[in-house]
Amino acid sequence: MDYLLTLVIVFKNDETKLYDCKPLLDFGIFQELKDLNYFFKAKAEHGTVVWPHEQDICPDTLYLDSKEIEEGRNSNQTLKRIAPDGATA
Repeated sequence: MDYLLTLVIVFKNDETKLYDCKPLLDFGIFQELKDLNYFFKAKAEHGTVVWPHEQDICPDTLYLDSKEIEEGRNSNQTLKRIAPDGATA
């Protein structure tokens, strides 16, 4: 895979950070995220990011393992912004 799977997340404290999902692909439950069409089905729900087949990421993990936009931005990343209502931009 020659691309990164990255979420742009706006936290309740108004911080906007990048979370790289690629390390999750080592775990069987997250294998579906390799499919970009499936990856882009992510939505915000119950304070975290979820996908249709019940994959989710712990909110603490999202916050602690994410990077500030300035330090993490890369033109080769696939970015998805998830709003609290589940809308994407």
